[in-house]
Amino acid sequence: MADSSRNDWKGRTVSPDSILHKIEPGMSIFVGTGVAEPRTLVKRLMTADRGNLTDLELIQLVSLGDAISLEALSSHKYRLKTFFSGWVASEAITQGRVDLIPSRFARIPDLIKSGRITIDVAFVQITPPAPSGYCSLGVGVDAARRAIEQADLVVGEINSAVPVTYGDTFVHVSEFDYFVNAEEPPLYFPRWPLDEVFDRVAANVASVIEDGSCIAFSIGPLFEGLSRHLMKKRHLGVHSPFVTDALMDLIVSGAVTNRFKGIFRGKSLATYAFGTRELMAWLDRNPLVEFQSLEQVFSPAQIGLNNRFVAVIPARKVDITGRIAFHVGKGNVSAGPGETMDFLNGAEMSRGGLTVFALPSRNLKNQGNILVSLGDIPNQLTTRESVDMVVTEYGVAWLRGRTVRERAQALIEVAHPEDRPELVEQAKEFRILYPDQIFLKESAELYPAEVKADHLFKGDLRIRFRAIRPSDEEGMRRLFYRFSDESVYYRYFSPIKSMPHSKIQEYVNVDFSKTMSIVGLVGEPGRGRIIAEARYVRLANRPYGDVAFVVDEEYQGKGIASFMFKMLIQLAKERGLQGFTADVVASNRSMMKVFENSGLPVKARLEMGVYEVTMPFERTADLDGPK
Repeated sequence: MADSSRNDWKGRTVSPDSILHKIEPGMSIFVGTGVAEPRTLVKRLMTADRGNLTDLELIQLVSLGDAISLEALSSHKYRLKTFFSGWVASEAITQGRVDLIPSRFARIPDLIKSGRITIDVAFVQITPPAPSGYCSLGVGVDAARRAIEQADLVVGEINSAVPVTYGDTFVHVSEFDYFVNAEEPPLYFPRWPLDEVFDRVAANVASVIEDGSCIAFSIGPLFEGLSRHLMKKRHLGVHSPFVTDALMDLIVSGAVTNRFKGIFRGKSLATYAFGTRELMAWLDRNPLVEFQSLEQVFSPAQIGLNNRFVAVIPARKVDITGRIAFHVGKGNVSAGPGETMDFLNGAEMSRGGLTVFALPSRNLKNQGNILVSLGDIPNQLTTRESVDMVVTEYGVAWLRGRTVRERAQALIEVAHPEDRPELVEQAKEFRILYPDQIFLKESAELYPAEVKADHLFKGDLRIRFRAIRPSDEEGMRRLFYRFSDESVYYRYFSPIKSMPHSKIQEYVNVDFSKTMSIVGLVGEPGRGRIIAEARYVRLANRPYGDVAFVVDEEYQGKGIASFMFKMLIQLAKERGLQGFTADVVASNRSMMKVFENSGLPVKARLEMGVYEVTMPFERTADLDGPK
């Protein structure tokens, strides 16, 4: 360990070759990660031809840089140990040239501190020391402090291009044995391009993140899009492994205030920075961002102190029961099972926390990403119980609390439309779906995802509206059983006592070329309860639609039916209808009142206790529909 009495750091500044001369065969060398990689020391180590540089063990938490190459590792002079299977390490692990240490990231510092992972030498990138004698670890804190404490030889690579960051980043010069001046610039990473599909995925993810939520950011096109779609949110918090250019944009937009975080209030928390020169310049002495070690950032207990923590995690594949497969191979920087579990557990401990797995419905080879079974696809998260929702460009599949059959229905709905028929048939073969399960291919292709509204009713009652889905079968069945006998008769004109699967599935599988059905939900996005439904069915002999609606009796008298009726009017006009018809039991005054207050001319003819109602659109008052 370094002698704390030595403060003359300039006198201990030497050449990289002088450092290499002090390395002995068999030593374990800790190396900083990503932008924090001390590239001058590492590159010199990789290219040097010295007899003492043999059988060396390099320890790097995440292999993101370019200095430790597969070619250098193939010489057998060096062997890399890493805790992360992504980026360049994945290929090398498969080839047997890199050792993977499976571990929860929150436990890594303790593994180093306890000596379970031996560190003889620490190569750490730092900022130029200040007059006070302190330098900053910059943009890669992770377990560097623990490595400095345990190593017998500690070398700081001084790089003036590294930003000074705040948090648990400051180290006194007395803790270093030697210093070298950087000859290489820091490792910068360009921003990911954002295509239309990932933008739609990101928009759907953003739709389930509420104001005041605390989020974890990572790297890739999903987060480039997510940043844009979150900019209209309010009082977001950040507790994240990475701070990136996309996250910088979100913070600058004002959407992030960290006001309601449980810990590090007022600060965006991270352990790494990953991005461009612009990001590094923005981070320099920026009091809004706090860099902390892995113990703080990955600790489930710490994460759980933040209410409404949302872990957004990119996925590669998902099966229809909720099992997840992560990305593998060069260029992968998204999480794997080990890195994910800390954030999954943290979200479970967080009040109102969520785990969101996001992916396009198809990959770049136009192959489906939603499968009946993952089979032997590598890098799997098998704890499907921890998956709250899966998001694609086609919507959000809420899985928490649902049966395997309901999960399958929800996930098939967000698969690519051309993949859904085969998924349904395969799910039947696996006995996940009922043998008689209805699937309307045309309905899947015509699903009106654009039909949505959010409205605040009397008593601060907020209701979200969207088109009905096949996976609403259970929600509609429960709505039916909450009705009184009178409400059932008003809606179905018969005293129906039960609504089994065979009946209700016919109701929720809608042919949207002929029918429009809207459901109203209360509760948080993704996990709401259906409390209302309205629909029209196009008549076969003329351009009119037969209309009907139901509202949970607990929520009647608040204007919900009138709101939904106006939605139906607007949607019917857009689809070429010229009016509505309806059959209304004479005693059902509430429904007649909705029609009469709609602005449509109402023509009613009473026959055998039932009004036959006709409502043409041509003399309709100016109705723009709900906003």
